[in-house]
Amino acid sequence: MEMDVMKTLRLDKFLCDVLGCTRSEARKMIRQGRVLAGDEIIKKPEYKVNPEEDEITADGQRLNFRKYEYLMMNKPKGVVTATKDGRDKTVMDLLTGRHRKGLFPAGRLDKDTEGLLLITNDGELAHRLLSPKHHVTKCYSVTVTGEIGREQQEIFESGMDIGDDKPLKPAKLVILTSGEVSQAEVFITEGRFHQIKRMFEAVGSKVLELKRLSMGSLVLDPELLPGQVRELTEEEIKCLKEN
Repeated sequence: MEMDVMKTLRLDKFLCDVLGCTRSEARKMIRQGRVLAGDEIIKKPEYKVNPEEDEITADGQRLNFRKYEYLMMNKPKGVVTATKDGRDKTVMDLLTGRHRKGLFPAGRLDKDTEGLLLITNDGELAHRLLSPKHHVTKCYSVTVTGEIGREQQEIFESGMDIGDDKPLKPAKLVILTSGEVSQAEVFITEGRFHQIKRMFEAVGSKVLELKRLSMGSLVLDPELLPGQVRELTEEEIKCLKEN
């Protein structure tokens, strides 16, 4: 059967996409006879592959093509949320193993903030999750100085002014403990610069610890240690796309 040309990829390009290797590394694997299509050893980098139908193996491992990759990271403190940085270690530097090119963090967490971070190459999904008009709720665990109570809750819920051109959208403040040092959870649908830190500063408190727990339906895996990464499950991906 003749394959649909629109669905085919060169074998070396297919290997690069699936394994995250360079084109020269892919060609070397092919020429060394380490890549098979079905039971046939393929030694031509230009060999056409249908990612959805062909059974491709490399070094005995079946390769499954996925257009997009979705990774959950428990971002640790001390690294910046960027693809590269001239001074500091980035979240991308924490990725180990082979991953697709074009991955980027969806949204930002400050250098001293930890918790849930989605890393993907699905630009459309990232845009939808981050766009204020889609009202995707993000939950943060926060430790602050000073007592917090109903007064602060009402200010958060009112759509407070933190000095930007527009006031914030209403946020929810759930108080867990209140004292000289207080703990709470904050639910917001925006992602303005240093937003939560500025919100608490506006009500007389200083953020000591900040951790993102969830974004939409995606919840930080409690088994992920700071700096660890895992692929999203099919169910997590499905739910995230339905946000």
